[in-house]
Amino acid sequence: MSPLWLLAAIAVFALIGAALGRNRALSCVNGNIAELHSRPGYYGSYVMIWTALPAIFFMVAVLIAQPFFNSSIIDSELRTGYSLSCDREMARIEGDADAKVPAICADKEQYETLDTRRALMKSVVESVAVGVSLLDKATADKLHNGLVAVRPTLKEVGVALAEDVPTPVVDAANRLNEAKKTGGYILLGGVGLLLVIGLAISYLRVSPRLRARNLVETNIKVALVLASSIAILTTIGIVMSMLFEAIHFFNKVSLSNFFFGTQWDPRFTSAGRAGGGEGSFGLLPLIWGTLYISLVALLVAVPIGMFAAIYMAEYASNTVRAIAKPLLEILAGIPTIVYGFFALVTVGPFLRDTGAAIGLDISANSVLTAGCVMGIMLIPFISSLSDDIITAVPQSLRDGSLGLGATKSETIKKVILPAALPGIVGSILLAASRAIGETMIVVMAAGIAANLTLNPFEAVTTVTVKIVSQLTGDLEFNSPQTLVAFALGITLFVITLGLNIFALHIVRKYREQYD
Repeated sequence: MSPLWLLAAIAVFALIGAALGRNRALSCVNGNIAELHSRPGYYGSYVMIWTALPAIFFMVAVLIAQPFFNSSIIDSELRTGYSLSCDREMARIEGDADAKVPAICADKEQYETLDTRRALMKSVVESVAVGVSLLDKATADKLHNGLVAVRPTLKEVGVALAEDVPTPVVDAANRLNEAKKTGGYILLGGVGLLLVIGLAISYLRVSPRLRARNLVETNIKVALVLASSIAILTTIGIVMSMLFEAIHFFNKVSLSNFFFGTQWDPRFTSAGRAGGGEGSFGLLPLIWGTLYISLVALLVAVPIGMFAAIYMAEYASNTVRAIAKPLLEILAGIPTIVYGFFALVTVGPFLRDTGAAIGLDISANSVLTAGCVMGIMLIPFISSLSDDIITAVPQSLRDGSLGLGATKSETIKKVILPAALPGIVGSILLAASRAIGETMIVVMAAGIAANLTLNPFEAVTTVTVKIVSQLTGDLEFNSPQTLVAFALGITLFVITLGLNIFALHIVRKYREQYD
């Protein structure tokens, strides 16, 4: 039974429990609600919660543990199968001096020594297991006994394999299907048993003196705390996953090469070239390109966005505001790849031709091109949020300033904007974070060349672009060229965290002044 059907069954049992709990509470007092500690609905909620909660926890635990259990089964079966097949082949050719090492023995050695080979074979076993589950019993038996070839047989049921697989893989796939079937029975039986036990115990506990309301509200409070912890736990998980892989990277590449290097060339180089045998992983060109493009984008977005926000909040009529603000916010919904095409086809050639007309050598892929287009993309982030923040400034501040003789523009500059400064800083920070994390616009508008230059008319690249480029391709996962992506990611996270801390300091400093 699929998890969705189990959830549906749990929901049905929970609703039944809610009805039974409410009816039991009423029957205990013969319908006199005044004798109950809580309202009848709380008793129903109490039974519903404790009917569903244990079953849900058990189901989640089984679903989380099952992939690890299946992986261990595959590993054990493959090791045993490869060893038996290799020993059988070696016994068959024993005494033949001219015999070569059997292919199955070479497969065994690769599986035991190479992490990538183990991961690949586990993936193949899972694919074969899916295909075997789609076969009829007669064909599955022939496949298990080696009477038919694996690859063409599974191809008939829509499972494509790159090459035919040895017998240990088929045996492991059959064992995996048996384990999945057993796990399904355990899951179904455990959930059903816990539903019955939870319903029975919680139902029997219902009595007029049971503090059902307190218990239900405590459970709800715990659920709210867990929900609010998800973001924190997710952040911790992301940081830890990047940090561990970054540590593996720094075990292979020196810190000085990464943090203080001015050349980005992650390929392995000869001993006589810069970077020695570990390649050149200089971070400075990438950080500079990221900050440079983000700065240009903010120089475009902040003035335009702020002026738009001030106009819509303080000067525009309700009709103009109702039309202009949604149209401006449409910019936030345009995919970044579209902005990239716009930069590649329109903005880049326009800046190049304009520069040529006035004697400037402006590359179509440059900091200026990417910054301008990214700035256009960021305008709604600043204008919309700043507009809402300015509108939220109390009208009493405006009336007081105007009553003292200040003009409208003076009121905006001296009263409204300072009062709204914390929120405005937050909107600018959001725009800066969005700019730092942008990838597609940079790829199409600024290029992929890691240059350390002050010239805004030349091509540069950013950290995010290199993260993508290093994680694509056919490199081994444990190579420095791949692990450097995690080092770049954790570095970018630290930079963003620093921006948040700085913005929080500004917000607190000025918020105290206007509270």
